[in-house]
Order: sequence, then C-alpha cells, then structure tokens
Amino acid sequence: MKISFKLILLLSLTFTQLNAQKNNPKSKSDSIINPLLKSETYSNLIFRSIGPAVTSGRIIDIAVHPKNPSIWYIAAACGGVFKTTNAGTSFEPIFDNASAYSIGCLAIDKNNPNIIWVGTGENNNQRSVAYGDGIYKSEDGGKSFKNMGLSKSEHIGRIVIDPANSNIVYVAAYGPLWAAGGERGIYKTIDGGITWKIILSVSENTGFNEIHMDNNNSSVLYACAHQRRRHEWTFISGQ
Repeated sequence: MKISFKLILLLSLTFTQLNAQKNNPKSKSDSIINPLLKSETYSNLIFRSIGPAVTSGRIIDIAVHPKNPSIWYIAAACGGVFKTTNAGTSFEPIFDNASAYSIGCLAIDKNNPNIIWVGTGENNNQRSVAYGDGIYKSEDGGKSFKNMGLSKSEHIGRIVIDPANSNIVYVAAYGPLWAAGGERGIYKTIDGGITWKIILSVSENTGFNEIHMDNNNSSVLYACAHQRRRHEWTFISGQ
C-alpha cells in the first residue's frame, strides 16, 4: 500500500506540475523533474570501484600470489579481471583495456609471479555465456596484457604452467559453444606463448574444459573432455 500511495502521489504531483508548465512556460526551470537533472544535485556523489560484483553475476576463477597471500587475481565471467593487494579489502580492474571482457580462467607463474595468464571466454555452457578472443599474458603483474593467440578457441577452460620451465604452458580450449570447429583441444607452447601446438583433440564438437599436472611429475597430465553444442532449441552435452 505504501508503494501504491507513493506512486499515486508522485503521478499527481507530476501532472500538476505539467499543467502548471503548460499554463506558464516560464515555470519549466522550477519543475519537479528538471532540478533532478542539474549537476549540483549530484555534486557530492562520486563513483568508486566495488570490485568483481553486481554486473558480472559469476566469479569464475581466483589465483593467489604464491609468496604474498595478500595479492589475489579475480576472474569475472562477464566482467574482466580484478586485482587486490590487501587481501580483498579493495579491488582494482586490470583487464579493461583488453578486447574481451568474458573470462574463463587465470594462472600465476610460480617461478615468476609477475607473469599472469588469462584465458578469455567463460567456460560455462549456458545461453547467456559470452565468448573471448584467446589467451593473454602479463609480465608485469597485471599492469599490461598481450594477446598470445588461440583466438578461435572462444572459451578457455584451464591453464597449467610447468613449474620447472615457465615457457612450457598447457591450455584446455573448450572451443565455440554455438558452432563446430574452432581451436578446441589441449594446446601446448614451449616458447612462452609465441607458438602453440595442439597435442590432443577428439572431434569438432568436443572441447577440453580442464587440464591438470601431476605435482610429482610434470610429464604426467590429466585432461577432461566435454562434447557440447548449444542450439536455439536444444543443448547437446556429452552424447
């Protein structure tokens, strides 16, 4: 009832003011609506970053600095990458200059924590999922990023860095959700992302959403494959 009463009161005041303006055009500057659009009305309001929240809807991955637990990197499914240096008290967006906003995964190089890998394209399969444009690399702790390829993967599931050699990186590429083909499978680089070679593939409709490395033997890898295709009328998953 309170909402209805306020709405009726607002409409009544608005119509009253509009009638007054019609009879006296000079009164427009004194209306109820126009003063709300003046800059001084909002002069005490300031914008502030609230971190990876609200518009993203989903936090897709977290990577913590191996030597400084106060430094985290947060990947938002539809909101880029954020960094905190104070254990989450505040966050700074660090991926806004990239050409993709949807993120699938993060990875920090344990040998050099200033090297950050970002896989773009949310690694979920719902209808509202956004695609990315490959894999990015930062060598300065997230101050700048460079696209390192795999742009046709559209969705990156996971990134694994060889702890014995930072130039060796494995990527689980999911591939396009709404189409066949693309870059989907397990990809490997031995030169820090300059070139990539596919080392495992299944089919044009099957991608890989995860890859894991044995902690005791970096030559032992485990990968998870997933056949999926989304259409307007159905979703094919694992048939």
